[in-house]
Amino acid sequence: MTHQPPAAGEAVAALAEPLARVRGRWTAAVVLANVGVFAAFLGPIQVLLAKQSDVIAGSNKEFVFGLVTGVGAAVSVVANPLAGAFSDRTGSRFGRRVPWVLGGALGGAAGLLVLAGASAVAVMLVGWCLVQASCNALLAAITAAVPDRVPKVQRGVVGGWVALAQTVGALVGVALATIVGGIGVGYVACAVFLLLSVVPYLAGSGDQRLPVKERLVWREFAKSFWVSPRKYPDFGWAWLTRFLLNLGNGLGTLYLLYYLQDAVHYADPDTGVLVLTAVYSLCVVLTAVWFGSWSDRIGRRKIFVTWSGIVMAAGGMVLAIWPTWAAALIGAIIIGVGFGVYLSVDFALLTEVLPNARDRAKDLGVINIANSLPQVVAPAIAAPIVKLLGGYPVLYTLASVVTLAGAVLVKKVRAVA
Repeated sequence: MTHQPPAAGEAVAALAEPLARVRGRWTAAVVLANVGVFAAFLGPIQVLLAKQSDVIAGSNKEFVFGLVTGVGAAVSVVANPLAGAFSDRTGSRFGRRVPWVLGGALGGAAGLLVLAGASAVAVMLVGWCLVQASCNALLAAITAAVPDRVPKVQRGVVGGWVALAQTVGALVGVALATIVGGIGVGYVACAVFLLLSVVPYLAGSGDQRLPVKERLVWREFAKSFWVSPRKYPDFGWAWLTRFLLNLGNGLGTLYLLYYLQDAVHYADPDTGVLVLTAVYSLCVVLTAVWFGSWSDRIGRRKIFVTWSGIVMAAGGMVLAIWPTWAAALIGAIIIGVGFGVYLSVDFALLTEVLPNARDRAKDLGVINIANSLPQVVAPAIAAPIVKLLGGYPVLYTLASVVTLAGAVLVKKVRAVA
């Protein structure tokens, strides 16, 4: 397919470091699209897939749940940077990001509908892998829109609003999965919400066109996914710290439903997950934008990331030591406060260590492997711990230790204050 190339000035604008501040309407559209993606991810992960695994596999629910989420996360590890790289090279007249946002939403909704009718593990795998592939394509494009359009002096506060999207998305997804009815209806509700969430961005993205000037050389394209930590050490350290913090968070949240059911012995674990998610979300809302704006004002990022990790580690230890409903609420508050600060400021930090403007979505996709790879690793670690190696106290202690390691290692990033 050929495209009429835009003027040279348009191509330069697409790659230039943005200087003009974005308006609230554009930020709101990006945030809403992110809410839709994370509702599609987290409603199933925190409630629907766990319940569906219980219905299909019974006593083997942990294994099936870990298998489905782990394979899906493995798909996301490939899909996010790959879709991002193609997005960077897309010469559509609608811009680089819009086609991938639209296609990702349609594919994600289709995968959720497959899950709605799944009655076997194989169908669950197919549906969830389609959701992961499609929604990660959407996520790669919508994430890259921020460094495409937002100047550095505004990225902390915009990052704060985007951080809220992950948390609000979790709350919306859990609410849709819990309140609307059965498992199948929950998946359909998440699919409909995903489609509606991207409409404002598609209508007013302001996405810049980029001409496809060169023939794609597949060998060079494949090699571009390796971002050398020797050549770009700040990028490497930022990737490692994000991986560790997300691994700690994944270990802490993956079996939350089963933790309430089997360790806390909470009478209604579905509602318990919803309540904890709401409490956690409120704490993120109260911290993310304010601390992101504070980070912009003083021009510092690392100190916020370090202390947010320390706070999250403390919250994990509460869950490890006191498996009670009251302690779970306290832990949700502590972790929510820390995670709100972390999500907003770390995102701003990451956009400031990207190697080059030409590959923003691909490089952010590589960064996003640090978000999705823990979903592969966490089930492999968590399942044997819960079953054989000490149960939930050991699991949440390990989550805290891993989180603390990530908080400390962010100091290795040199180019950002």
